[in-house]
Amino acid sequence: MSDESTPSDTGVSGWWARLVQGRGDVKDREQIIEFLAGFVERGVLAPDELTMLQGVLAVADAHTRDIMVPRSHMVVVSKDQSPEEILKIISESNHSRFPVIGDDRDEVVGIVLAKDLLKQYIRDRAGFNIETLMRPAVFIPESKRLNTLLDEFRESRNHMAIVVDEYGGVAGLATIEDVLEQIVGEIDDEHDADAAPPIQPQDGGKFIVQALTRIEEFNDFFNTEVSDADYDTVGGLVMHELGRLPRRGEQLDYSGLRFKVLRGDRRRLHTLEVTRLPPPATE
Repeated sequence: MSDESTPSDTGVSGWWARLVQGRGDVKDREQIIEFLAGFVERGVLAPDELTMLQGVLAVADAHTRDIMVPRSHMVVVSKDQSPEEILKIISESNHSRFPVIGDDRDEVVGIVLAKDLLKQYIRDRAGFNIETLMRPAVFIPESKRLNTLLDEFRESRNHMAIVVDEYGGVAGLATIEDVLEQIVGEIDDEHDADAAPPIQPQDGGKFIVQALTRIEEFNDFFNTEVSDADYDTVGGLVMHELGRLPRRGEQLDYSGLRFKVLRGDRRRLHTLEVTRLPPPATE
């Protein structure tokens, strides 16, 4: 994948053009998908293989802003924190890489790996110095195309990039896993949502809610009376009310609550942020 794969006037280019060579009726990407779907009907391709091919096409059109972890949800460590504070963040988040910030989240001074921090802490606790372990941070614009970003990840062997907005401020971060999930779907590991409580309180009156949380459990926790007549889960509620699968960052105000999509893929929602809305003003 590279910038050279920019769509041509017909919307078909690169290996897609070679694939459909001789098929003059295939003029754009939608027709490519229809063409490939025919192979599924004939048993040449499995449905999940077609889904991945659709993901490859989507990656060529998507931008970093579409998949990044927003700034407010970045898990970071500070270069001024004590080793114990840093290790607490590592153990609670279960991430493998962390941006290191200076005075605030707009000052990302490097990236550290959890394994490097743990090794130094065990080897020389008294001489622990996070600055000696920092690797250079890679900064990319929100507008960078995902196919180009994937190329850069592969060539540089970096797995994380800091996303900046047009003013140079930190907008979020993107990882190679975030990009690959656009092709293969959600990549779960042993520390993902299935092992976490379905509803997790956060600072500022916010709650992280797994989309597969049952409506009955949700009502018990929030003392609400959301109906489960048309859906069984919180993710089903959001999709039903919006009438479609929402994208990251989209919001729904419903029954005195605000639901914000934090994570999902082309198949389903994964996590939501829920906050209580202030009561309506009375005259």
